[in-house]
Amino acid sequence: MRAVLKGMARAARPLLHTLEPAAARAAYAAGAGVLEIDPAQLARVQELRLPARDGARLPARLYAPDASQALPLLLYLHGGGFTIGSVQTHDVLCRELAHLSGAAVVSLDYRLAPEHRFPTASNDTWDALEWLADNAAELGLDATRLAVGGDSAGGTLAAAAAIMARDAGLELALQLLFYPGTTAHQDTPSHARFADGPILGKAAIDWFFANYIDQDQREDWRFAPLLAPDLEGLAPAWIGLAEFDPLVDEGIAWADRLRMAGVAVDLEIYRGVTHEFIKMGRALPEARRAHHDAAQALRSAFALD
Repeated sequence: MRAVLKGMARAARPLLHTLEPAAARAAYAAGAGVLEIDPAQLARVQELRLPARDGARLPARLYAPDASQALPLLLYLHGGGFTIGSVQTHDVLCRELAHLSGAAVVSLDYRLAPEHRFPTASNDTWDALEWLADNAAELGLDATRLAVGGDSAGGTLAAAAAIMARDAGLELALQLLFYPGTTAHQDTPSHARFADGPILGKAAIDWFFANYIDQDQREDWRFAPLLAPDLEGLAPAWIGLAEFDPLVDEGIAWADRLRMAGVAVDLEIYRGVTHEFIKMGRALPEARRAHHDAAQALRSAFALD
C-alpha cells in the first residue's frame, strides 16, 4: 500500500476534487485500470438498458460465467461519490465477482451528479432492482435469488435499496458492501483521523456531496442509511472495510445497527489498506482476498457451494 501511495505521489496528477466533474470523470476513468488484475473472461457479457421511472433508459452490463443456466443475480452499484465512476471503471471488479462466485452480475450506470442530484441515483437503483426482480427470467436469470451490492457511494445505494426491498416485500439474499457510506454528516472519528487521506479525504468528500445533495436533505435515510428508523428484516450483509479509510467507522456502525436489529452480518476489516483498495488487485494481495471473500459470501447466500 505504501508503494502504491508513493507511486501516486510521483505521478503528481491533479486531485479529482480540483477539477470540473466532467474532467474528474475522465481522469478517474483513465486511471481506473492501472492497478487492476487482468479481466476475467466470461461466457456472457451483454449490454442492457433498464427503464427508470421518468422514462430514462439506464445503461447496464450483464456478466455471467455460464450462459447455459439460470444463475442468481447481483445488482452492483459502482463507487465514485455519486459524481464519477461508471460501469466501465468497475468492469474488472464485476467480472471478477461473477467469475469467482458463479453468479451473474448486473452493473448499473445510474445517473451522476451534479447533472442529476439526490435522489436520482437512489431512484435509479431501486428502479433497476425492481425491474430485475420482475424480469430476470427474460434474461435467462433466476429472480428468486437476488442480491444488491456496491462500493463507497455504491454501497450507500445498495444499503438503501436493501431497506426499500424489505419495505416492498422483495426478499434479497444479501447486501454486499465494500466500505459503504452510511452517515449524514461524515462526523465519525475516522473522518477526522483521515481528513487528509490517503486516497480519500475531507476535501474530496465535501466536493462529491456538494455536487450530489443539499445540506437540508442529508438526514434522508436514502443518503444516510444509518438514520433509517428500523432495520429489522433486512437482507443479511457482507461488509468489507479498509483500515485506513474515512468511511471505516460508519461501515462498522452499519454492521452494529444491523446486528442489533437481528440481521446476520459478516464484517471484514482489511488491514493496512485504504479506500479504493479493491481496485488495486495487481498490487495488493488484500484486494484479491477481498474479491474471494465477497464471492464466497455470494456463493453461500445463493446456495452455490
